[in-house]
Amino acid sequence: MFGADKGITAEDRLNGKKLSIGIVQARFNAGITDALFNACKTELLALGVADKDIDHVTVPGALEVAVALQAMAEKGKYDALIALGCIIRGETYHFELVANESGAAVTRVGLDYQLPIANAILTTENLEQAEARQTDKGRDAAQVAVEMANLLEAI
Repeated sequence: MFGADKGITAEDRLNGKKLSIGIVQARFNAGITDALFNACKTELLALGVADKDIDHVTVPGALEVAVALQAMAEKGKYDALIALGCIIRGETYHFELVANESGAAVTRVGLDYQLPIANAILTTENLEQAEARQTDKGRDAAQVAVEMANLLEAI
């Protein structure tokens, strides 16, 4: 259990001080992914993560996110990583391919490196759904990254 039995208070679980966070952002659907990034970074700073401890890289699209996450994980300097992207359903099977493969690859990197990765690659039916989620999901990704980094440190 995350809490008393591990000596972590509710305040500690979202304490980003002393954490180093890497963010990989897909540029495809940049209007959405830029908003995801801005909300995410704002929340990381609010949680106490120092600006100098937030590294941000961009890649062309969601399928390229995992390889950049893997390269960051290889460095061994991050307490958690964050994946940002946006996949909007189109008229072809491509949506399913990109959504499934990017999600599986992000999960695999986290498991392979035993490193928390907050996956905020949105998969939506349309632009309106993506816009409705961009701020909350960016903020959520920051909170997940900080909480999971603290949890893994405590285990």
